[in-house]
Amino acid sequence: MHRRTHRRTHRRTHALAAATVAASTATAAALALTLATTATAAPRTEPAPTPSAVTSDFNGDGYADLAVGMPDATVNGKAKAGYVNLVWGGKKGLGGYGSIRVSQATPEVPGSPETGDRFGASVLLQDLSNDGRAELIIGAPGEDIDGRGTDAGAITVVGGAKTGTGPGSTGMTGPSARSAYGLSVAAADLTGDHQRDLVVGGRDTVAVHAVVDNGEDVVLTTVLNAPMGGRAPVLATGDFSADGVDDLAIAYHTVDTPSTQSHVRLWSWDEAERRMANTWNSDNGAASALAVGDFDGDGLDDLALGECREIADENIDDPCGPESYAKGGGIHLLYGDEKSFGLRSQTLNQDTVGVYGVAEADDRFGASLAVLDQNRDGLDDLVAGAPGEAIGTRKGAGAATLLLGHEGGIVDRFGEASSVPYHQDRPRVPGVAEKNDAFGTALATGDYDKDGVPDMAVGAPGENAGSGGVWVFPRASVTNSRALTPKNLGLPSPTAALSYGRYLSSH
Repeated sequence: MHRRTHRRTHRRTHALAAATVAASTATAAALALTLATTATAAPRTEPAPTPSAVTSDFNGDGYADLAVGMPDATVNGKAKAGYVNLVWGGKKGLGGYGSIRVSQATPEVPGSPETGDRFGASVLLQDLSNDGRAELIIGAPGEDIDGRGTDAGAITVVGGAKTGTGPGSTGMTGPSARSAYGLSVAAADLTGDHQRDLVVGGRDTVAVHAVVDNGEDVVLTTVLNAPMGGRAPVLATGDFSADGVDDLAIAYHTVDTPSTQSHVRLWSWDEAERRMANTWNSDNGAASALAVGDFDGDGLDDLALGECREIADENIDDPCGPESYAKGGGIHLLYGDEKSFGLRSQTLNQDTVGVYGVAEADDRFGASLAVLDQNRDGLDDLVAGAPGEAIGTRKGAGAATLLLGHEGGIVDRFGEASSVPYHQDRPRVPGVAEKNDAFGTALATGDYDKDGVPDMAVGAPGENAGSGGVWVFPRASVTNSRALTPKNLGLPSPTAALSYGRYLSSH
């Protein structure tokens, strides 16, 4: 068995996607708050906090940082040229140390801002060079490439630096017009050579690139060419084959183009063939988000499918668990197994005992996902965004829910879950829940204050008439929670429709 300590050395990515959530009564909210207290205050034998390994530290100060992609922002008068807001972590956590903007107008970054580049449509912080500073990896699916055409797309890698930014390079570009390279991005050591590879999602394609010593990249293999309905392929990495090397998970679907198809598939590196080989499939079930963690503590990676639902008619039974769980958005969990991945599974939604809220149409529970071990019990916990959730009568105000891991997984042996709710009308959470805030659209986790306990960030791109915001929950607690907005961060045009918080980097 691959022990948990071994698994923790893997560099995993958690895919984030947009979400929406449903109405909750005052009684349900009160019950949820009671549950939140009991879920976090139950007696436990907890180890002393120890700082976790930091993979998203851009300036090398030992604290995790947060990157917020803003592809809809105007740069140098160019609409939707886009930039990335890099928010510094520190002893006081996110929001106490300012931020910087990184765009194609930044001296160290190649290229120039152009209308519709959408620089920042995907964003990731990963230490690709193993020098203790994370690189900032940025997708610009609207980038035009000479000789390849309009919207070929590109990935830019910007080096970390103590102040400002290090040198940047743009080597990963779409092969043709409308390739939209950079709709999604992930990073992991997929080949077992102890170097992180970049996975790039574009329009109807996913490819793996290796970053070599001189900073250039080599296309290792095209993983997939298939219709994806114009959506960004959802990417996540983890050791699903239990062989000590990370694998790749991809979720994608189409609707009536020309026929409806939906897939969640796994690929592993085949050294003999020098390519990624398809090793596992779940067809007919679409997922809006993927996340990887060890939710049952057996040392093996598990895969969570967020907002999983059956959308095609291919006579495949229950690809996302019982159909009744799809109401309002269901989460389907596939558990690691040394011989047969996914042999054991669980499904839950907001009607599951112990889960905050009530399953209602258009909640989109699980449309974004993130992983952390909030109570440090050795079992990973899962955070699920529901940006369509109604808070009171305010439709689409949005919410997020922390689902605690148990020995049996996210759902315990009695079929129940333990959860903690987060939304703007909860006591000690800044702001007021308003229609279409879309709180929970994106999620990120990291130990931003380096106190040994992971923190949580929740995006609400609809806040303030679409200007947006990110809510920070230190130790995943409402105590000392704060909101980061374009206005209080001093960003330009703070009242414009920036959708701040729609795209967040994972740790």
